[in-house]
Amino acid sequence: MNLSKSNRFMPLMLAASAVVGIIIGSFYANHFSGNRLSIINSGSNRLNNLLHIIDDQYVDSVNMNDLVEKAIPEILSELDPHSVYFSAKDVQSANDDLRGSFSGVGIEFVIRNDTIHVQNVIAGGPAEEAGLQAGDKIVSVDGKPFVGKEVTNEEAMRRLKGPRGTKVTIGVQRYHQNKPRVFTVTRDDIFTESVSHAYMLDKTTGYIRIKNFGENTYGETLAALAMLSTMEMKNLVVDLRDNSGGYMASAVQIVDEFLPKGCRIVYTEGRKQPREIFPSSGRGSYQDIPLVVLINEGSASASEIFAGAIQDNDRGTIIGRRSFGKGLVQKPIEFSDGSMIRLTIARYYTPSGRCIQKPYTDGNDKDYVDDLVTRYERGEYFSQDSIKHTGPEYHTRLGRTVYGGGGITPDIFVPEDTTDITSYYKEAAMRGHILEFAFEYTDDNRARLKNMTDMRTLLTHLKKQNLLEQFAAYAEKNGLQRRNLMLQKSHKLFERYIYSRIIYNMLDEDAWLEYLNSDDPAIDETLKVFKNNAAFPKK
Repeated sequence: MNLSKSNRFMPLMLAASAVVGIIIGSFYANHFSGNRLSIINSGSNRLNNLLHIIDDQYVDSVNMNDLVEKAIPEILSELDPHSVYFSAKDVQSANDDLRGSFSGVGIEFVIRNDTIHVQNVIAGGPAEEAGLQAGDKIVSVDGKPFVGKEVTNEEAMRRLKGPRGTKVTIGVQRYHQNKPRVFTVTRDDIFTESVSHAYMLDKTTGYIRIKNFGENTYGETLAALAMLSTMEMKNLVVDLRDNSGGYMASAVQIVDEFLPKGCRIVYTEGRKQPREIFPSSGRGSYQDIPLVVLINEGSASASEIFAGAIQDNDRGTIIGRRSFGKGLVQKPIEFSDGSMIRLTIARYYTPSGRCIQKPYTDGNDKDYVDDLVTRYERGEYFSQDSIKHTGPEYHTRLGRTVYGGGGITPDIFVPEDTTDITSYYKEAAMRGHILEFAFEYTDDNRARLKNMTDMRTLLTHLKKQNLLEQFAAYAEKNGLQRRNLMLQKSHKLFERYIYSRIIYNMLDEDAWLEYLNSDDPAIDETLKVFKNNAAFPKK
C-alpha cells in the first residue's frame, strides 16, 4: 500500500491494522481457549487499543462495523491472491456451490435488456411445480416491479433465494400473452450437481465432466462410473476443463479410485501445518482402466491435484493446455457474527514433490491477476513452445520430466483453434450479439422447437434455417456493420456458437455439452490415444 498517494487511506489503514488484532484474537480464542500465546501480546493489544481510540476520540462518528468490513479484505490482500473474506450475508452463497445445494425457486436465468429471462426451469423444482416456464420474463417479485437498472445478478439472487418453506410471488410476462401472470412459489432445497454430464463418446469410451469438487462430488462420480460401466465402458475421459477446484478431499477420494495401493496422491505442508501425506488405499474399482484427463487454463486447485496425481504416477495421459497454477490450501475460519475468512495455511505438492503454485508477491499482484491474458498474448494457447516454466524439473514414477512453479503442463498439447477467427467475429462475440441473437431466436420460435426433445433432431432442424444470414441481419440492425468476407470465413465459428446456445436454451446443459464435444479437438485427440492403446504413459 502506497502511503504517499493520499491521506484518505489513513483511516482504512488504521482500521486494517486494528482488525489484525481482532482476527488473531478471535481465531485463537475460538480454537485455543485457555492457552496464553506469545503472539497475542504487545502488538495485538496495541492494535485493539487503537481501534478503541478511533471509536472513542475520532473527530467524526465512525461506523466501526463498516470500517472493519472494508479493512479485513485489505489486510488479506497483503498476504496472497487466495486468502479472502466473506461478510455474513455472503457466506451462504460462497458455500452453496461446494455444498451442492441451496434454498431457492429452481430456475436458471439470464439478464437481457434489464429484464430477467428464465432460461431453464429445474425439473421437479418449486418453480416448475408452480407453473413457470423457460422463456418467461420476470417483471415483478413480491408485488413490486423488478425491471430496469436495479436488475442485477446479486439483487435477483437476494430476492429469489430464501429459507426453505418461505413463499415468493413472481410476476412474469409470457411470450404472446398480453397480461402478466403471477405465480406463488414455495422455496425449497435445490440440488446442484458437480458432475454435470456422463455419457458414452463411442461404444467403448465413457466421458465424465466434473465442474467443481464439492461435498457430493465423490458420490456423484461413483454413480456416473457405475452407470458407464453398465454400458460396457472400456476407456474413460475425465474432463476437468474450467473446473476451478473446491474441496481437496473430494479430488483425493476420486483419484484413489484409479491408483494401486501405496501411491502418493498429494501432500500438504505449511509454516504451522506439518507435512500431511495422502496415499492411495488400493481399494479403487478402476485401477486398470485406460484414462485421459482433460485440462486447460481454467483448471485450478483441486483439479490440478487430480491431474498432478495421475501424471506423476504415470497412471493416465493429460491432454489440453497448461492449468491455472494454484497450489495454496485455504482453511475456512468463521467469526461469531457469521462472517468468514478463507486463509491460506499450506501449500500442496504433487507426488513428485512439485508445488505448482505460480509466482506472486501479494494479493494485489497485477502480474498474477493478468497471468492468463499474458499467456494468451505471448501465444501459449496456440503453441506449446510458448509455455514458460518458472519452477525446477521433477520426475514422474517412470522418470518423465515434469515442472513445478506454474500449473500442470499436459502430456499432449491441444492448441486453441484461431484459424477462422476474424475481427468481425470477435466484435460480434464481445458485444454480446451472438448470445442475444440466440436468446431472441429461441424466444421467437419456442413453440415450434419445443417438440424437438433431443439434440440431434433439434440440430438437424437448425441447420436448415439459414441462421447465419438471420444473425448478420440482426447484428447489422444492432449497429455491427456487415462484413460478408469475414462472415463467410468465420461461418463455422458463428454456427457453432449459435447452435450451441439455442440447444442450451431449448434443452439442457447435457445436450449443449454433447454438441460441443462432437467436434472438439481435445476429444478427437483423446479418442486417438485410446485407439492407439497409448493412455498409459511410457518413459
